[in-house]
Amino acid sequence: MTTMTLAKALNAGLRKAMEADQKVLVMGEDVGTLGGVFRITDGLKKDFGEDRVVDTPLAESGIVGTAVGLAMRGYRPVVEIQFDGFVYPAYDQIVCQVAKMHFRSRGRIPMPMVIRIPFGGGIGAVEHHSESPEAQFAHTPGLKVVACSNPADAHAMIQQAIACDDPVVFLEPKRLYHSAKADVDETATPPPLWTSRLVRPGTDVTVVGYGPTVSTCLDAATVAAEEGRSIEVFDLRTLSPLDLAPVMESVRRTGRLVVVHEAHVTLGVGAEVAARVTEECFHSLEAPVLRVGGYDTPYPPARIEEHFLPDLDRVLDAVDRTFTF
Repeated sequence: MTTMTLAKALNAGLRKAMEADQKVLVMGEDVGTLGGVFRITDGLKKDFGEDRVVDTPLAESGIVGTAVGLAMRGYRPVVEIQFDGFVYPAYDQIVCQVAKMHFRSRGRIPMPMVIRIPFGGGIGAVEHHSESPEAQFAHTPGLKVVACSNPADAHAMIQQAIACDDPVVFLEPKRLYHSAKADVDETATPPPLWTSRLVRPGTDVTVVGYGPTVSTCLDAATVAAEEGRSIEVFDLRTLSPLDLAPVMESVRRTGRLVVVHEAHVTLGVGAEVAARVTEECFHSLEAPVLRVGGYDTPYPPARIEEHFLPDLDRVLDAVDRTFTF
């Protein structure tokens, strides 16, 4: 058992995957000599060489396009998009090539690729450096989308994603890279990749988050408990495919659901969760499913991002509102 930050856990997971399979390589802007802008790939170039840890030009479309060719030749490229807002130049490659190649070839050409994207806000960054584009990828058939929220999951999930024969968009909450610390058992058998996880049991209301909002949901549960209200918290972990069976089982007991994410509320992942839970648990619901998320504006300047991001008060307000029905 080792205490790690989320950044160190990702680094250790990448290292184990590269040691286990010579076909795994890492590529992206500054991932080699610098070790990545967030130091996630620190030391990998020294240990695995420049043929497997490749510093690329600043050209996201070219990075992902090259990775498509490598995957077609049997490699397992792990692509780093330096910041979430930089992924859009590669969006055409991801949606038109990465997501469709296996289907287009009638199963003959797998696309074992991981696209790592630091996502979300909370670091006081400038424009294009804080985005939440997950719904755009989760809406695309052919892509798997996952989001880690803690070091133990990060360590296991990155290895599982690399081992997957389908392309995986791997979302990493950038504001937790160096702030979240936890014990990581590198020898433990992790849960399957495509599963959600109960992180705090409760009886009164179900609250669901993923990535950076899981810690916010847990903080809300702690405060609510002091007021005599019991919140059950789930970490979705996988956004495509969604694993909602445990969430629905919870909602059938609590009768209430709040979904939290940093992305814009309109047409976000929360909308899909709300729709499915309403379809399956309609007669168990005591209140409408409520969503807490970013506002429908471009991500604001860093000085006012605290007003944009879902916080403890907004989550607790939604919880309170579910009891007014």
